[in-house]
Amino acid sequence: MIRKHTDWDVMVYNADFMPKSVLMRISHLSGAGFTNYRNTLKNASASIWDEVRTTILNYRPNVVGITSKTPNFESASIVARITKEIDNKTIVITGGPHPSIMSSDILNRKEFDIGVNGEGEETMVELLKTIHNKPGWKGVTGIYYRDNGEVVNTAPRQYIEDLDSLCFPAESAESSLKDYNKYPNSAFRYIFAIRGCPYNCWFCGSRYVWSRKARFRSPQSVVEEIKLLNKRGIHYVEFDDDTFGINKKYILELCNHLAKYTPKTTWRCEINIKSVEDDIIKCMKDSGCEFITLGIESGNNGILEKIRKGITIEEVLRACAVIKKHKIGLGAFFMVGFPWETEETLKDTLNAIKKVNADQTIYSIFMPYPGTEAFEYCKEKGLIPENFDSSSYSHQSPENCFCLNIAHDKFRMLVSEIERETDKINSRNNKKLVFNKIKKMSFKEMISSVREFGIRKIINKILK
Repeated sequence: MIRKHTDWDVMVYNADFMPKSVLMRISHLSGAGFTNYRNTLKNASASIWDEVRTTILNYRPNVVGITSKTPNFESASIVARITKEIDNKTIVITGGPHPSIMSSDILNRKEFDIGVNGEGEETMVELLKTIHNKPGWKGVTGIYYRDNGEVVNTAPRQYIEDLDSLCFPAESAESSLKDYNKYPNSAFRYIFAIRGCPYNCWFCGSRYVWSRKARFRSPQSVVEEIKLLNKRGIHYVEFDDDTFGINKKYILELCNHLAKYTPKTTWRCEINIKSVEDDIIKCMKDSGCEFITLGIESGNNGILEKIRKGITIEEVLRACAVIKKHKIGLGAFFMVGFPWETEETLKDTLNAIKKVNADQTIYSIFMPYPGTEAFEYCKEKGLIPENFDSSSYSHQSPENCFCLNIAHDKFRMLVSEIERETDKINSRNNKKLVFNKIKKMSFKEMISSVREFGIRKIINKILK
């Protein structure tokens, strides 16, 4: 959007990029991985910060924009501080979920100059035009900044109604993304068809960023983006929407377009359990859907009611059966550690993980995001420590324990069992996934692939 609508030069730097894709066990993320992460935050001479410093020094930007979620806000702050150390005149802008939810509180950190609330595409274009002309930032909606030490919040920016007006990320990736040639094609397969989610899950912060009003791209626009990805050799895409399709009419219309105009593309998505109907899943399968992930969260109906999922575990198992019936891969989100958990409800969730037996189980521990309803509840109940540091808490953090009925040490013991079981199920099903993929390859394809990549690289390619 910046390249299209302004004269500014842009470089996108992904400091999280790893050239080699690695399958990560949950037990690593909550163990050695977490320890390494925390140590790196405290170590100013760690290699990642040297890389950040070198990147900024080589590019010498007038403006640095940093996207941040809550768990990595401390990392974002370090990047901002490095920027200011190099050149204090560089304008540092931050946006994304955490700066949107926390708003002007972000400016308590002096390394940030401007914060962006909500969607950033139109805001950044207007903001950069304003910075270029130097008339002041007061007229730019959807931001907050300092004026003589006082924080100024401008009027809220309206949500973008015409999502078809936005650029396709892949159009400018090659010319803008640092180290573009080192990325595998699979890194660019993610697309959005919808912004906003009408559901009201108690723990979710999405509505504070996108709102609960769903806005839809036209099926034609989605197809055009997929065609662009096809030209770049990408024939497997992932819809990254909070909830795919949302309503039956849109799902069927979109799937009909995919079947007609991109018949050789396969895809995956996350869908609400209420949308899992036989005719919908069949239509998705016919249009190339290979994998569906469901947000299940808990195996206990009492917990499901408390977190406002609007589903029961019985409905979950029915939905899983429909997806498996159509021979579509199944993913499942499970979350533990809600305030009302007991040993019994955690056992129910472990049993549900085993019963569902998804091809991929995505496990997380409940984390209340500052600024959300869940955070205020936990704070009121005394579950939030006085020295709350968001970098210590993420969805796999061993520090997480926001339960009214279970002490931290006991909680860690119980969820460690769930983590081990989840790793075991994922490992077993990953092997099955590889075997099934290889079974579908012709002998000629198999020999050709072995010659080109070798067995280990083929397996890694399949698992990605």
